[in-house]
Amino acid sequence: MNEQDLFTIERNEKFGRYAVAKENLKAGDIIFTEKPFIYGPKSDTPCICLGCYSYVDCTYHCSKCSWPVCNENCEKLFCHRDYECEVFAKASVKFQTVQDPTEVCLQYECLTPLRMLLAKEKDPMRWKEVECMEAHNEVRKTKPIWDFNQHNVVEYLRNVCKLDRFPEDLIHTVCGILEINAFEAKNSAGYTFRCLYPKLAILSHDCVSNIHHAVDYKGTGDLEDCNVTVRAAIDVKKGEALLSSYTYSLWPTLVRREFLRESKYFECTCQRCSDKTELGTNSGTLKCQKCDNGVIIATDALDDECEWNCTHCDFKTRATAVRKVFAAIQSDIDGVEYIAGPEGIEARETLYKKYKSVLHPKHSYMTILRSGLVQLYGKAEGYTLDDLPDIILERKVELCHQLLEVLDVIEPGRSRIRGIILYEVHGPLMMLARHQYQNEVITKEDFRAQLKKAVDTLGSAVEILRQEPRSLPEGQLSAIAEDAHKQLMDNFDMLVETA
Repeated sequence: MNEQDLFTIERNEKFGRYAVAKENLKAGDIIFTEKPFIYGPKSDTPCICLGCYSYVDCTYHCSKCSWPVCNENCEKLFCHRDYECEVFAKASVKFQTVQDPTEVCLQYECLTPLRMLLAKEKDPMRWKEVECMEAHNEVRKTKPIWDFNQHNVVEYLRNVCKLDRFPEDLIHTVCGILEINAFEAKNSAGYTFRCLYPKLAILSHDCVSNIHHAVDYKGTGDLEDCNVTVRAAIDVKKGEALLSSYTYSLWPTLVRREFLRESKYFECTCQRCSDKTELGTNSGTLKCQKCDNGVIIATDALDDECEWNCTHCDFKTRATAVRKVFAAIQSDIDGVEYIAGPEGIEARETLYKKYKSVLHPKHSYMTILRSGLVQLYGKAEGYTLDDLPDIILERKVELCHQLLEVLDVIEPGRSRIRGIILYEVHGPLMMLARHQYQNEVITKEDFRAQLKKAVDTLGSAVEILRQEPRSLPEGQLSAIAEDAHKQLMDNFDMLVETA
């Protein structure tokens, strides 16, 4: 551990190793930075470049090993050249032609485990930080993933790639460590891959995180290519545990706990999961269809098979039925996730109306739909801020405020999504204030106050987004927001006088 790191490691019987703040931390303080032990393709990935992780059509292959890369530059990147390239070339392991490069390609399953095994040999001292990570082999042996890895990773590496110097148990352990401890990262084009950070993996899980981490992908191909910066998301007192969420914070408890059980092999009993109302957000609550005012919640938040009862009438159902409802809604949301432009707005609004009578207003899926809508209103063709009538501007502001109410609880402090939402709401706040002043609904002083509120909101967005790497869209948005905020501050009096 670096002496500059603002955390220390403690141990107990319940959590094993965990990290606590070494001193009082303020929101935004850097706790530590770390380069990955290794990084590479995710499991279930389609065909991607082994140098930069962009999608490829497999028409260009590395001149040395014949595996897919973008071009000559990518085949020379350290992460490919000094790892699997040498192995594949020496063993004459050729990439097998695929019919559709956009489909999951099982040939990629061995790649990141292979890089990790080679990294173990290249850096045995740092491997000591990795080998103590949880792999849960005993549990994984009972799961389909064990046989899957046996065929696609263990046998492929030991037999096809002629790497029998690596024992089967070690390869399974490496697969387990990656599955349980790796974090997702994105390249500059938004394509995802996975990185293993030994220090970041020490942080305990909680469904309400108090840290924020950001991976800065530089595209050089070196290990420093994907350095992670971990900051305090909120104020943290000395000795308090540093908590990182291993799951998607916007999911409801049933879905989060199932994901953690199936992929991380533990039952989450955090404060949020233990609360039937998810800390008052009602992120998993349904509306009762049998009475007017009732809502349906679990009788035991930590029992995934319990009854769910209405608070006002005698209606009852089972968690299995609720899970089916959630799965159907998630499927609908997945179906519109990549629809942009006006069609994206219309598709999300349709789902919003469809489930408004089924889900609590603050339900996770309503929150997810709001998040998509606020980022499309103001950008889509025909829906730019200048195009929007006041009623839609007001709707965007309302959607943003509803989002922030939930984020205050489940993702407090300097989170990435909060920065985005604050940026999205400042524009309609300014336009509504100007329209009200021009229509003599408010006085000049009221206009000045509302305009200042909008500018301050943008300033808050800048403070949060500034911590995002410029290689990512959020970091690029930070530059735009910072420039806009400076111009508004410099010209504030003129904006008031000329409105």
